[in-house]
This record gives sequence, structure tokens and C-alpha cells, in this order.
Amino acid sequence: MFKIGTRGSHLATTQTGHVRDALGEHGHAAELQIVTTPGDLSQAPVERIGVGVFTSALRDALFHGEVDIAVHSFKDLPTADEPRAHMIIPTREDSREALIARDGLTLAELPEGARVGTSAPRRVSQLKATRPDLDIRPLRGNIERRMSYVEDGELDAIILAYAGLVRGGYGDRATEVFAPEVFMPAPAQGALAVECRSDDAVAREAIDKLIDAAATAESTAERAVLARLEAGCTAPVAASAVFDGAGVTLRAGVFALDGSRQLVEEAQGTDPAELGRKVAEALLERGAADLIE
Repeated sequence: MFKIGTRGSHLATTQTGHVRDALGEHGHAAELQIVTTPGDLSQAPVERIGVGVFTSALRDALFHGEVDIAVHSFKDLPTADEPRAHMIIPTREDSREALIARDGLTLAELPEGARVGTSAPRRVSQLKATRPDLDIRPLRGNIERRMSYVEDGELDAIILAYAGLVRGGYGDRATEVFAPEVFMPAPAQGALAVECRSDDAVAREAIDKLIDAAATAESTAERAVLARLEAGCTAPVAASAVFDGAGVTLRAGVFALDGSRQLVEEAQGTDPAELGRKVAEALLERGAADLIE
């Protein structure tokens, strides 16, 4: 039986449970094993502590043989290759961004000066570009904790990944789900990364059965933008790709934190990684490096 490492949050165990069930459908028994990370014990915003504390703890457990498989939110992984790991991308959840607001309001309907919670620079910059009047507040905690700020009246609204809401069973809480052309998501948002040790032939064969071609092509193109820009997952960089079975259409953007400037490029291609690099080069030519810094 495979041991699958996961963080202990409701969202993490739910999405890892989907991987466990998918392996079971292919005849591979597996069970979840909770891996506690330093980030789970911190009250600081993830942008301060860094998502690396979550992913590195899972990878340490994998490489030390404590678990056979690790499941990550793909957008949280470093863009550099990890030769000790064999990674695949299974079916992707909806990549869009979502608003949860009091009284069922949409972003346009929020009153002037409304308090909106998010700590992600990418979201902050796009919010300021769209609604410079908003009072943007830092946000920390799991999905349930974040939603409670709206329920308790401390915030008027929050921005979250729609994928997390859907996986957690909270999709109906969203008062608005944004088209990527309106509010661009993080590269590889909604995608999972499933890893095993590169020298574990049995686990490699098992997880390879879960590979999804569309999710792999789309997230590869999006993360290639991030890699070429040499930007971390908390940088004000966004990307959204669509795979049509033959090629990929990629749209990516880099934003000024104060909302004053937005650089957006779009292109099509059949090689996802090369397409991502091409779009990133176009952004760099327009001054993206200055905005990232």
C-alpha cells in the first residue's frame, strides 16, 4: 500500500484523497499520511513565510522514505527541476479566481472603500487596477478561516482560488467567479503535482496512470512564464492557458503592485514550454523585470 504525504488541512486532505481514489481505480491501494510543516504552525501570511515551507516538508518526507507519494498544489512548487522526484499532473480543477462577498455582492457592486482580504501581490495589483478605492487587507489561514472573516463582518469580501472552494465543497459560497480575461489567476492554479522518488519504479508506474494531457500542457506553459521571468509564486505574475488538443493558447501578465501598470501578452503554440518562454520574453521586452522587482 502506498503512503501519500499531505498537509493536514481540509483542502489538502481532500485533494490528496482524490489522488488516493484515482490510484485505487487503477488497482493501487493507498492511504493518506499527514505531514506537519512549520507553515502550519505559523500565524504569519504565506507571503511572509513563503510557500516553500509547505512543499519542502512534503518533499523531505518523500526523500527520507517516510511516504511514497507526495501531493502538492502545483502553483506552490519551485520552478526549478528536482531530479530526485518524478512528477506528473493529473486532471486539473477550475483555475479561475473567485470572490466571496457579503450579501451576495459582485466586485463591481462592493461599496466604495469596501474591505477586501488578500495577501497575494498578484491579486492585490489586479484589484487596485480595477477598484483603486478598495481597502485591501492581509489574509491568512485555511479556507474556512478566511471565509469566516466575511461571515463575521470583519471583511466585506475576500478573493480565493475557485479550485480550492470546489475541492473543499464550498463552490456555492462564491458570489462571483472571474473570467481569466478579467482577473488572471496564478500560473498552474487549480493543478496538482503528484510526486514520487525518481528511483521508485513501482510508484512511477502507478502515478503515471493519472497523467492528464490538457492539465500538463496548460500548467507547463503557465509555469514556463514564471521560470523565465525568474519570479516566485508570490510575485505579481499571472497566467492562463487553454489546450485544444493540438496546441495551447497562453495569456500572461505582470502587474505593478499599486495597480498603475499592467503588461499582458498572448500567443499560441504547440510546444508549451517554448510558448511560455516566448510570452515571458515579450513581457521582459516591455519592462516586466522592473515590475517584478
